[in-house]
Amino acid sequence: MRKILIICAALLCAATVSAQQYTTVEAPEAPFAFEPLEMHVFPDRDFPITKYGAKPGDVKATTAAFAKAMAACNKAGGGRVVVPAGEWLTGPVHFRSGCNLFLSEGAKVVFDDDLSLYYPAVQTSWEGAECMNISPLLYAFECENIGISGPGMLAPEMDFWRTWFDQPESHLQATRQLYAMCSTQVPVEFRHMEREGVQMRPHLIHFNRCTNVQLDGFKIRESPFWTIHLFMCKDAWVHDLDVYAHGNNNDGIDLEMTQHAIVEDCTFDQGDDAVVLKAGRNQDGWALDMPTQDIVVRNCDVVQGHCLLGIGSEMSGGIRRVYMHDCHSSDQVYRLFYIKTNHRRGGFIEDITVENVSATKMLRVFEIDTDVLYQWRDIVPTFETRITRIHNITIRNAEATQSEAVYQLRGDSREPIDGVVIDKIHVGLLTDFENQVENVRNLKVSNITWDAFGEADGEMSISGFAPGR
Repeated sequence: MRKILIICAALLCAATVSAQQYTTVEAPEAPFAFEPLEMHVFPDRDFPITKYGAKPGDVKATTAAFAKAMAACNKAGGGRVVVPAGEWLTGPVHFRSGCNLFLSEGAKVVFDDDLSLYYPAVQTSWEGAECMNISPLLYAFECENIGISGPGMLAPEMDFWRTWFDQPESHLQATRQLYAMCSTQVPVEFRHMEREGVQMRPHLIHFNRCTNVQLDGFKIRESPFWTIHLFMCKDAWVHDLDVYAHGNNNDGIDLEMTQHAIVEDCTFDQGDDAVVLKAGRNQDGWALDMPTQDIVVRNCDVVQGHCLLGIGSEMSGGIRRVYMHDCHSSDQVYRLFYIKTNHRRGGFIEDITVENVSATKMLRVFEIDTDVLYQWRDIVPTFETRITRIHNITIRNAEATQSEAVYQLRGDSREPIDGVVIDKIHVGLLTDFENQVENVRNLKVSNITWDAFGEADGEMSISGFAPGR
């Protein structure tokens, strides 16, 4: 009898410990069944980078120290890799499973823009196509239980990366080659884009095929390319970030082929889109077949950005079950809600709801465009035509101080947009037209109002090169 009691007590203790290893994050307000996130709690073990040889101003010593601290933390079963107060010049930081990079109060991690530090190439992606490229500044591949937290700052040097903002012919030629390799399904390990002259800029944060990811509380100041990119990740909690990046292609956060995530209470000030959902480009997206789904974005502030929520144009794996609510821009966006695709993408966009959103000046409150190809229209051919299915899209309770138009929906006649609800949209000053609609079925519009119709009050002033803060 005593043996049975001991066994039962041990089992009860194990269950209690297990329960304490996770923090539950819920989104009961979602209009779809969103399973609570069970976020890993990192063990109470610290691995300060100074213990492993980090020295202020010594990029080689500090880069090596990050690698050693990550390895030690992983070997011990997880914990925090701690960056103390001060400025720490480093090369790329590569994560190991179980590691939480903790940025202490007053800590500033400055990423040197010496290109030689970002070799050898790692598996990453470029605008929806997988490839081998120079390392992102913070990189994780096939890790679980990883995070970045703390009140400190990530601040890459930008002098060199800015020289890659222009697109020389060598870069355009490389994008043609990558597009062709993607279209013919050349294995990723043979798609080398780290060659001289290619100039495909690295992401600031690129977590690739990771599970249980937490980004909490830190600041970002500038980025060479997309700022935060979660690629084929599952179970992610992003909250209380302060993100500023106003260079070219500086999206705030891109969730690509990522599932089961909450983004909340963040501030984004971007030179491109703020919150973006993607799902691979063309043949890559179809082959990987991992839709972006079960995403909640709530209570975020956007100072500037090209759009509050952008979907696409890389979305070939499909995007579904998304809910954004109570997000606002204190300055300007080109669009509050923008869905973009083209005849090469295929895939689907469905069950998306955006409500309680606002901004000041904008071009469109809501837009769907099925013919967005940017530079790709002329520099690469169409290998295969697939039309995107767009279904069950809702925007409700949106406000704009000034807008050229309320909504513009441009579907494809081969697969018209089906099922759009637009309700309770108010614009202070409407300057061009109320709506334009092409190839849309089952459109329901109600409660569209504006205070005045007339000439615009000033011009849009969103820039990819806004002054820093």
